Amino acid sequence: MNKKKVVVGMSGGVDSSVTALLLKQQGYDVTGLFMRNWEYGIKGSQCPNRIEFEDAKKVGALIGIEVKGKDFVKEYRDRVFDVFLEGLKAGLTPNPDILCNREIKFNVFLNEAKSMGADMIATGHYAKIAKYKDHYVLDTPKDSSKDQSYFLHALSSEQLSQAMFPLGDLTKKEVREIAEKHNLHVSNKKDSTGICFIGNQKFDDFITQHLKAIPGDIIDEHGKVIGKHKGLVCYTLGQRKGIGLGGIKETEGENNTHKPWYAAAKDIKNNTLTVVQDTNHPLLMSKSVEASHMHWVLETPPKIGDKLMAQVRYRQQKQACTVVEANNEKVVVEFEKEQRAVTLGQSLVLYEGDYCLGGGFISFYK
Repeated sequence: MNKKKVVVGMSGGVDSSVTALLLKQQGYDVTGLFMRNWEYGIKGSQCPNRIEFEDAKKVGALIGIEVKGKDFVKEYRDRVFDVFLEGLKAGLTPNPDILCNREIKFNVFLNEAKSMGADMIATGHYAKIAKYKDHYVLDTPKDSSKDQSYFLHALSSEQLSQAMFPLGDLTKKEVREIAEKHNLHVSNKKDSTGICFIGNQKFDDFITQHLKAIPGDIIDEHGKVIGKHKGLVCYTLGQRKGIGLGGIKETEGENNTHKPWYAAAKDIKNNTLTVVQDTNHPLLMSKSVEASHMHWVLETPPKIGDKLMAQVRYRQQKQACTVVEANNEKVVVEFEKEQRAVTLGQSLVLYEGDYCLGGGFISFYK
């Protein structure tokens, strides 16, 4: 009987390296495929593609698999980066990782793997796949602190049926231990954090090389001008660092201590940034959240009155909510507890128990 052929998306990191190793040990016919999604010369970019590809090839040589490279720069630019920039221009805060999974890893990459004769693809995501109501859905992995279903929620049952997540039953600590035991040089390599194409530089330093930042007024909750912002594209709601306001006499607390400012609202039309001085200020708190452009893994929306769990950002603990309105395109949920810094353009992801039902882009909150 022929061994199943699996193409592993290898990034040069410890997670995808251990994914390839485990599948090889389990007897699959494994090939690694390194995705080059980003051009070295793009303004302000610090994406270390060359080093990562070399790391992936070293791991491949050690575990006895071929690692090929494939260029998806144009697809990534068109389907992820340009969409990300358009969202920022409109005052949204899109998540490029969600777009990358939907458009590149489980679409363009999946098709490339199939053209290589793959039966399945595999990645180093911390996620599990389960069967629920006759559909393939995302289940909560063993290491719930690393659960990446938030980034993967836009995948269909069909895409999930062709995917494998071998790290679903392992913790990050166990993954590093496996890498060390098998002398993989990436065993202690730092996790990549933040947005891959921005690297270690400041978000606004990178973004202002691609979008025009138009300075404007910073106002307090009463509309009083208290400073100048660099351009609304440089700020996200709830942000504390980099607001650029020093101590203002009237807003100082006892003993002239300066309380920090938080970005609370962006008004694109008037080009103003509203800031507040309380981390749980009413302007930062929302009970009701609407999301649009919904993707339902079960292909049918939940029912009004359904009690679900939800996340409005990655790494947030799942929060209890009730469905107030739902159709194929849109959902409105009401949370049991108020949520802080809900952000337009980020994703609302819904769960029934441990199963991910899908999600959509946050379009309104109050």
